Amino acid sequence: MKPATLFIRLTILTGGLLGLWALIVYLTDAPPYILPSPLSVVRAWWVYRSGLLENAGITAVEIISGLILGSLLGLLCALVMISLRSARRWLLPLLVISQAIPVFALAPVLVLWLGYGMASKIAMAVLIIFFPVAASFYDGLRRTETGWLDMAHVMTGGQRFRLQRILWFIRIPAALPPMASGLRVATAVAPIGAVVGEWVGSSAGLGYMMLHASGRAQADVMFAALLSLVVMAVGLYSLVDIVLRRALPWQADTLKLQEDIL
Repeated sequence: MKPATLFIRLTILTGGLLGLWALIVYLTDAPPYILPSPLSVVRAWWVYRSGLLENAGITAVEIISGLILGSLLGLLCALVMISLRSARRWLLPLLVISQAIPVFALAPVLVLWLGYGMASKIAMAVLIIFFPVAASFYDGLRRTETGWLDMAHVMTGGQRFRLQRILWFIRIPAALPPMASGLRVATAVAPIGAVVGEWVGSSAGLGYMMLHASGRAQADVMFAALLSLVVMAVGLYSLVDIVLRRALPWQADTLKLQEDIL
C-alpha cells in the first residue's frame, strides 16, 4: 500500500471515529466527567502535554523492555523444547500453566516482590509476551516440510552434529514466518502488561496517570492518556510489522498479490 493511500485512509478512519464520538456526546448529552467531547480531550492533552509525554516515555520503556525480554525468552524456550525431548515434557505443561493464571491476579504479587518501580511492570509485560512468541515459534519448528528434512538427512548422513545443522539451516528458517506472526501478536498485547502493572502500584506511567485522573473525576485527562497509549501502541506495532516484512522478504503477501491482479 502506498504511503499516501495509507495516510488518506487513516485520516478518514480517524475523522469518522471522532465524528461518531462527538455525535454520541451530542445525542446523549453526557456530562463531561462521564464522556468528554473529542475537543475537550484534545484541549486536556495540550494542557497536560508535558506530564503526558513524560509518563508516556516511562510506559514506552516498560513496553519495549518487556517486548525484548519476553521475545528472547519465548524464542529460547521454543529452541530448548524442539532440541531436547526431556525438556519438552517439562516445559510444555509449564507453558500452559503460565497462561492459565490471569496476569491480573499476578500483578499484586509481582509488585510485592519487585517493588513499585519498572521491574514489576516489565515482568508483567514479559509474562504476556512470552507465550505467543514461544507457542508460534515452537509450532513453526515442529511443522517443517518433511521433504526438506528427508533431503537434509540424506545430504548430511554420517556428519557430526547433523541434528544441530538441520535445526539451524532448515527448521529455524522455515519457522521464521510463524515466529513473525507471534511477534506481531506479542507487540499488540504488550501494552496490557505494563498498564495493568501501573494500575496495581506505581508512581509514574500512563496507567498511573489514568488512575490518578480517575480519582479526581478528570475524564478528559483519562481519555488524553488513553489516546497517547493508543498512538504509542499503533506506532510500535507498525514499526515491528515493517521490520518483520523487511527481514522476511521471501514470505510473499499472497493477499496483496491477489488484490493487485484483481
